[in-house]
This record gives sequence, C-alpha cells and structure tokens, in this order.
Amino acid sequence: MLIETQETPEANVLNFFPPRPILKEGSAEFIDAKSIRKSPLAEQLFDIGGIVSVFITKDMISVTKENDMAWDVLKPQILAEIMDYLATGEEAVIDAPAEQPTEEEIVKQIIGLINARIRPAVKQDGGDIKFHCFDAGIVYVEMLGSCSGCPYAAVTLKEGVEKILKTYIPAVKEVRNLKLKK
Repeated sequence: MLIETQETPEANVLNFFPPRPILKEGSAEFIDAKSIRKSPLAEQLFDIGGIVSVFITKDMISVTKENDMAWDVLKPQILAEIMDYLATGEEAVIDAPAEQPTEEEIVKQIIGLINARIRPAVKQDGGDIKFHCFDAGIVYVEMLGSCSGCPYAAVTLKEGVEKILKTYIPAVKEVRNLKLKK
C-alpha cells in the first residue's frame, strides 16, 4: 500500500496521503488527550510519542511533531500506524452526536487547513497567506509576498483557497481578501 508524503514549509509538519478517503467530510484536529479519544487513528499516532497534533481531512493526515524529534525516526512509525488503521476499516473519527462546532473550533480547523494544504502551495509561488478572522461564514485572509500584487490572486482566492476551505469546513461560505472587507 502506497501512502504518499509531502513536506511542508513548516519543518515540524509532514502530510500523509493514504490511497483512500479517511473522513467522509469535513476535518478534525487532535491536540490533546481529551480530543484524541474521538479518533482511534489519532490515538495510535499520539501513542508513538513526540507528536504535538494530528489534523485529518478527507484525503490527508497532517502530523506535527515536537521540535526535538526526527522525521527519520517518526515517519516509518506513522506510516505503519496509518497502514494498520486502513487494514482495520475503522472510522478515523468517532462521530459525536450532531454537535455544531464552536466558532473557536472552526477557526482552529481553518488555520490548520491553511497551514497544511494552502500555505505550502502559495509559498511555492513566492507568496504567503495570512488568516485574519472568521465572521458570519466568511473567512478573511491576506495574500502576502508575490501573491499580494499578482493579477491571479483573486482567482487563487476563489478557485483555490475558498474551494478547499468550503470542501472541508461546511461552516465556511466564502473567502475574501482582507483588503476588501467592508
């Protein structure tokens, strides 16, 4: 079974792309003992040691490690745990009763997704993206670096950033450039 990996601009974050979907929809982030009880997969990954957080989307598992841990030690163990999880067929996240996420949880999901999926792509083009706020379903971001004056920034915002955030976070209705906030 091939699980692709992707380095990110953040040295302590590595993305894993299993060959089949992990979640049916949305995303989930696990950062402490209480939250990992909702995910057998996150619990297995935290049991390895040296893991700070696990962010799961439909097609990706983003793992953040402690500063003093090395990927050459952690990566094979993480891959083994993901393969074991896929072999069991268990749900990655145990659904709680239909509970609406708080605004704070939504903001954490937005920031996690920007850091794991969007920022690496934007940085490849010499730019960056900064999250500012989430208000009434609208995410306000600022395009920085070469992306701030780029004529394609609006397309990147709508066809890239907005599409990704709306796919994984149902509460997101739109993404706007902070400079256009009224």
